[in-house]
Amino acid sequence: MTLTLRYMRLADISQVVAIDQVTFVPPWSARSYAYEIAESTYSHMVVLEQTEDQPQTKSFFRWFFSPPRTASAQIVGYGGLWLISDEAHISTIATHPDFRRRGWGELLLAGMVQKAVLLNAAYVVLEVRVSNGAAQALYHKYGFVTVDVKKGYYHNNGEDAYDMRLDLRDEAVCARLDTLFARLRTRNIYEDVFTSSIRTRS
Repeated sequence: MTLTLRYMRLADISQVVAIDQVTFVPPWSARSYAYEIAESTYSHMVVLEQTEDQPQTKSFFRWFFSPPRTASAQIVGYGGLWLISDEAHISTIATHPDFRRRGWGELLLAGMVQKAVLLNAAYVVLEVRVSNGAAQALYHKYGFVTVDVKKGYYHNNGEDAYDMRLDLRDEAVCARLDTLFARLRTRNIYEDVFTSSIRTRS
């Protein structure tokens, strides 16, 4: 199995929307993702792709002596980062329900924070439901602090959101981020072709 962080492509939209629909109310539309990928000048959309080699089964003897393999790829998570002036805004982040509690949401968050650093952002900001303690714990781990409460932010049920911010100008914060990024790489085998690559519209 191989995990890869990479830019989202138009061909990924159907899988991304399927995850979005079981994660958020209301979900984004396919058209919204197409805009973020192909038209927006400030969006950096990322996916975490899992690729597994699977044996072909053309014949028993061929498989037994020299099993050919084909790659089966699946989007297991995604995220969105908007860079507006010196502020990087995490617009969305989610993992597939079948692949949660594996730390893969942290891979997506770390990838977007690293991208923000490389884009010379001064801050990373996001909103999170006040009831979502698990997400808040992850954000606090990476140095995000709550700066405000947005009343009735979520239109489906009127729930408040915490407005959280990560100050990338703080040297202590950046040093901690470097440590967290290093630890993440020791615990996970994955390829990151998102943070260091240049966005192309596809």
